[in-house]
Amino acid sequence: MRVRVDMNLSPRWMGLLVGASIEAVHWSTVGPGDAPDSQIMAFAKANGYVVLTHDLDFSAILAATHGDKPSVAQIRSEDIDPDVIGKPVIAALQQLSTELDDGALITIEPSRTRLRVLPLRRG
Repeated sequence: MRVRVDMNLSPRWMGLLVGASIEAVHWSTVGPGDAPDSQIMAFAKANGYVVLTHDLDFSAILAATHGDKPSVAQIRSEDIDPDVIGKPVIAALQQLSTELDDGALITIEPSRTRLRVLPLRRG
């Protein structure tokens, strides 16, 4: 699995992901900090990355476009420090790797993870 860490998450996520044998790149090392979400999504799709974010805009883009890729893993927690929420995030990414490879939106909260298969449909 390849993960592209969004600008709204600390580069410290890189160490945690790589330590869990997940290939990862922080957006700050591959693109401009002011890039629109559409550019970030296009990069992730073209390069086979899952987008790891704390931003709800990426799920909104998937819903609006009925996109089937890239997969998005969104963290929904007040504290997004990798020392606090990192273990549930790593567990979700590893447990749902097949779904993420196929196209999925996962929402990771401290006590649960929700999965939606892409493309997103109403109902």
